[in-house]
Amino acid sequence: MKKTLFFLFLSLISVAKISAQKPDTLNAYFDKIEKSFNYESGKISLPEGDGTLNVPKGFKFLNAEQTQNVLSNLWGNPEDKTVLGSLVPDGKGVTHNNSWMFVISYQGDGYVKDDDADDIDYDDLLKTMKEDVAAANEERKKGGYPEVQLIGWASKPYYDNTLKVLHWAKELEFGQDKNHTLNYDLRVLGRKGMYNISAVAGIDQLEEVKASIPGIIKSVEFNDGNKYLDFDADTDTVAAWTIGGLVAGKVLAKVGFFAILAKFAKFIVIGIVAAFAAIKKFLFGNKDQVVTKPAEETALLEENNSTEE
Repeated sequence: MKKTLFFLFLSLISVAKISAQKPDTLNAYFDKIEKSFNYESGKISLPEGDGTLNVPKGFKFLNAEQTQNVLSNLWGNPEDKTVLGSLVPDGKGVTHNNSWMFVISYQGDGYVKDDDADDIDYDDLLKTMKEDVAAANEERKKGGYPEVQLIGWASKPYYDNTLKVLHWAKELEFGQDKNHTLNYDLRVLGRKGMYNISAVAGIDQLEEVKASIPGIIKSVEFNDGNKYLDFDADTDTVAAWTIGGLVAGKVLAKVGFFAILAKFAKFIVIGIVAAFAAIKKFLFGNKDQVVTKPAEETALLEENNSTEE
């Protein structure tokens, strides 16, 4: 462990030197990473939930594997095996300083009743949510992740009864980072579950994210036979929560509080990889060998249990 920490320390020093002395080299490295991703457009058949994604104008699609690579290896989030893919704004790659994305996943826990949508006091609900977040921080610390503070609503919850889509935004603070994170969440309701679409962005990108919501809302839809109005009370399962429960995050009890994503200082994470190559060359000479990033501790999420690797 001490060797790893010492090596990381040396790496960070090298990153600073590369950034200060050879910005073109560092930018070229970021560009190389960006070009390794295979973006898609058009109509995408989602692998779960019997639904379709019509990539909206102004966005490009990354599949599940590539999205997980971005979230975990570049942006420092815990692994989330429920991720089906993501939507990245055109003109913004995942290594750009102002990058952000919508992450798509599916939960097939049943039909969500919307009877309570017009009766919820969201200011009162926010107080309860802050208490839940504070309590869940113990699990985050055990997993080696920074604590989270729920600052408040970035955009109050709104339920579109016609489209059967719920969306709202939270302002979050991770650890001591004063650059707050924006979590803009959408839930597209269907007959047997829902698609979760979550923006992973900075709070300063709120207006940009909000401007894209009308197109995003209509981009994901369930196929015929699995839409919200196709619900059959005699055969289908009803979810254990309603609209209020979704906003409050009660659904996170099944997958763990790690479902909250953030956009961390990815340039440091990526830069460390480049720094290892520089350190290796200095110590061992210019040999044609592969230099990899040291293994990081990760959390495996299985139901309510979490373990550390």
